Amino acid sequence: MDSEALKKYSALHPKPPGLTLQYGTAGFRTKAEQLDHVMFRMGLLAVLRSKAVVSTIGIMVTASHNPEEDNGVKLVDPLGEMLHPSWEEYATQLANAEEQELQKIITEICQKAAVNQHKEALVFIGRDTRPSSEKLTQSVIDGISVLGGQYHDYGLVTTPQLHYMVCCQNTQGQYGKATLEGYYEKLSKAFTELIKQSPSSGESQRHLKIDCANGIGALKLSEMEPYFPKEVLIHLYNNGTKEKLNHLCGADFVKVHQKPPTGLDMKPGERCCSFDGDADRIVYYYKDAAGHFHLIDGDKIATLISIFLKELLAKVGQTLKMAVVQTAYANGSSTRYLEETLKVPVHCVKTGVKHLHHKAQEFDVGVYFEANGHGTVLFSKAAETKIRQLAKEEKDDEKREAAKVLENMIDLINQTVGDAISDMLVIEAILALKGLTVQQWDAFYTDLPNRLLKVQVADRRVIDTMDAERRAVTPPGLQEKIDALVKKYKLSRAFVRPSGTEDVVRIYAEADTQENADALAHEVSLAVYHLAGGKGAPPQP
Repeated sequence: MDSEALKKYSALHPKPPGLTLQYGTAGFRTKAEQLDHVMFRMGLLAVLRSKAVVSTIGIMVTASHNPEEDNGVKLVDPLGEMLHPSWEEYATQLANAEEQELQKIITEICQKAAVNQHKEALVFIGRDTRPSSEKLTQSVIDGISVLGGQYHDYGLVTTPQLHYMVCCQNTQGQYGKATLEGYYEKLSKAFTELIKQSPSSGESQRHLKIDCANGIGALKLSEMEPYFPKEVLIHLYNNGTKEKLNHLCGADFVKVHQKPPTGLDMKPGERCCSFDGDADRIVYYYKDAAGHFHLIDGDKIATLISIFLKELLAKVGQTLKMAVVQTAYANGSSTRYLEETLKVPVHCVKTGVKHLHHKAQEFDVGVYFEANGHGTVLFSKAAETKIRQLAKEEKDDEKREAAKVLENMIDLINQTVGDAISDMLVIEAILALKGLTVQQWDAFYTDLPNRLLKVQVADRRVIDTMDAERRAVTPPGLQEKIDALVKKYKLSRAFVRPSGTEDVVRIYAEADTQENADALAHEVSLAVYHLAGGKGAPPQP
């Protein structure tokens, strides 16, 4: 390691005094002007990680659904998964190190993680459409170059596309070609094969309105459009030419405010969906004949996919184990429908994509979605091999055809991470194959009315939880109080958890009516305020 070069370059990317950041599920995120030193240092870290695992590593410059002024960075591990937890710790240390400690911390990471300095390093870089992303990417490149790493800059890509490229590269092309064309071809080929089987194939055009959050999704969907079969017509809104990224639009806005994005005009019965800023989340919605807005969130997406896969697995006649993984935020109706009506096992884990992904890997087929619309399906190696073999060799026509559909689903799904483009095509294919309208899909079950609130507290760490965040262990007396409040309402439940990013406690409540869900959420927020050190004025109903 050339310590003079490190010193020289590091001085060009100085750390603002007093700034400390934490690497979380979303990597680092903050105001763009505070990130220059972080980007440089994540370039350094990516080289170390690449040498440690002797594989290509990804770096994505994005702040997803945050406002346009923000930016962020996350690292992608060899199979397209999120950075290993032990390295999140190194990322935090490196980002917060004072200038003069940099060399020492790099040496410590090399020792702890057994990094072989003589190995080659290769880093794939991608960025979103934020005005600050290009300059920040240059800082990443400086960091990679100082430690003698090689890099390939993909420029503007969705976050899931970068995850995909990294996985393709490290599987020597088994997962696909590590190019954008490779991504478009693999997904569109599988999608076209699936659509061919649909009952109304070739006659009716399928229209879909897409709110692209004024982000990268619009650019990449435009590039992909020529690859789509002609009966699929997508109409892009909030394509980034006029308005600001994520401003009054995007999946997060629609989910939180339970209303359509600005810039998209909906007629009753039209299928619409929204991506978030870096295109790794998707939610669907429509207006009914009376003009009421209906949201179809991640829980209902998981349900649609589960119904479809369960039918196919039954037809194929293999004893493959399928399960759905949710968090405590999943609507109670979805959990009940999956377990009682569909008879699909449901597992609840802590909030955060990495927990869902990890649990889903335990099954032959693991479906996971967060209510916010981030999710995917994982197939075990054994299940995938079996399905591909049956699609080729099975003598029974019905079984072979079902296996072929499953094989195309495997190719259409981005198994590395939640991917709005891939998830959208999966949903469109299933609706076409099952001949379902968006209203019929919505009618599988009715969501229980719910309410999300947050309470400011002096220190969020006073709240500790267990049972996948569904029960509070501390402060003493809080869970007993919540239990007593929940007993007052029908079909109700409530839980509280500390935010991962700020000193607030998040509260979720659901009940038989909106009025009751609101009342329960308010009463729980008062209990949190009084028992967990609330700040400012008490919560108002």
